[in-house]
Amino acid sequence: MTLAASRDGYGAALLDMANDERIVVLEADLGKSTKSCLFRAEHPNRTFSMGIAEQNMMLVAAGMASTGKIPFASTFAIFTERGFEQVRNGIARPNLKVHLCGSHGGIHTGTDGSSAQSIEDLAIYRTLPNMTVMHPCDDLSTKALTKALVEHDRPSYTRTARNKTKRIYSEEQANSLEIGKFSIIREGEDVAILACGVMVSEAMDAADILATEGVKATVVDVHTIKPFDHDALSSLAQKCGAIVSAEDHSIIGGLGGAVAESLAANHPTPLEQVGVKDVFGMSGQPHELMEHYGLTMANIVDAAHKAISRRTA
Repeated sequence: MTLAASRDGYGAALLDMANDERIVVLEADLGKSTKSCLFRAEHPNRTFSMGIAEQNMMLVAAGMASTGKIPFASTFAIFTERGFEQVRNGIARPNLKVHLCGSHGGIHTGTDGSSAQSIEDLAIYRTLPNMTVMHPCDDLSTKALTKALVEHDRPSYTRTARNKTKRIYSEEQANSLEIGKFSIIREGEDVAILACGVMVSEAMDAADILATEGVKATVVDVHTIKPFDHDALSSLAQKCGAIVSAEDHSIIGGLGGAVAESLAANHPTPLEQVGVKDVFGMSGQPHELMEHYGLTMANIVDAAHKAISRRTA
């Protein structure tokens, strides 16, 4: 079993894209943490360190995009929010091709505590017209999806994680991923578990447990939260009749919110949401916090049984 952090995939992607002279990288004093430092070491003349000035970084990136460059700007997920007004008015509103990466998102970040644990970033960026929002689950999928952004025609926000989790994809499988399309990584007809980020590996473990109980689960990696794959979800709802969402993010406005909106509009189906309830985080080891906030494979198993019982009630 290979363990890796999705932020490493972001850094590897930047290096892989370096032969494209349009690529420029911006940092807000955290290049070592986001892994953009790998690009800076090889291409310092195309890397711009903005210091602790996230708002400025957003608008400098917008200016570069307006001249034909393809900027990749990164910092902690929570600190991208400091520049939200600049992202809204300077990037999303004019639809400039700027790609933001927020690392260290979610409760899984651990000991940094609630002030550094962004549990709302996916929801915030999902509200912006023109913005693509992604949360890949491992290093190889992050690498492949980041590279796909070069030909993407709109701005984006990608969330990555600091801590290592199980690698879900082979390189060949990762390279077949498409922005905006669900990735079904396990098939079953009793319940569909839709997960993103670090929760994908938890969902796979939950599916193993459910299988021992005679429950066959489909597991979906929803690496793209927006644009959302409504057609695929409607098909899964029709096939399984019970849905579970799992995310290391608030259930308000994130993956769970997107799933609920889609089901309500297209194919009403029992849904159970595994995620952070309407609370802030706290400091602790990642596994302790995941248990405290109900973000484990056991919680997904319980949610699956509840969704199935609602379907058959």
